[in-house]
Amino acid sequence: MPAPLPRQLQNFGKPRINRAPSPVFAMVAPWALVMLGSLSILLPLVASAPVVPPFGFLLLIGWQQLRPGLFPVWAGLPLGMFDDMFSGQPFGSAVLLWSVTMVGLDVVEARFPWRGFWFNWLVSAGIIAAYLILSLAIANLGGGKAALHILIPQLVVSILTYPLAARVVGLFDRFRLIPVREV
Repeated sequence: MPAPLPRQLQNFGKPRINRAPSPVFAMVAPWALVMLGSLSILLPLVASAPVVPPFGFLLLIGWQQLRPGLFPVWAGLPLGMFDDMFSGQPFGSAVLLWSVTMVGLDVVEARFPWRGFWFNWLVSAGIIAAYLILSLAIANLGGGKAALHILIPQLVVSILTYPLAARVVGLFDRFRLIPVREV
């Protein structure tokens, strides 16, 4: 006869009285995580070519694919504006590209509601490639003189980093829904 479980394990996962996720934290955490990802540009990394992935953008894609209705479609505007303030791109490029990404991910969600990891990774790889190439084109229109082949290391690192970003989003999603005491 097996030993009975401790009382803490018997109640694990069951709803508890006077406990619910904080609605404020549940709504603020995704926005804050994407904005924190946009601030990753400020890390003191020195490279002769762009290799650091756009973490804010990767986290935005991760949130949209994990929780499709969490961000409104217009969220690309303020989040892109915040990213533009720190990225060094011409102001408005992230606003445009992040807004188009939000609309595109909503279309993908409507067309393919049941997706798996590989499909999400394939969609995100296409979106990341388009984002980096269009960002380069906008920067070149603004006076830059970079060739397209300079993006290859950043593109590869960004696509390979997306599963890590999706994992971070999943961990924060679990964290933001922890029940706390209601008053």
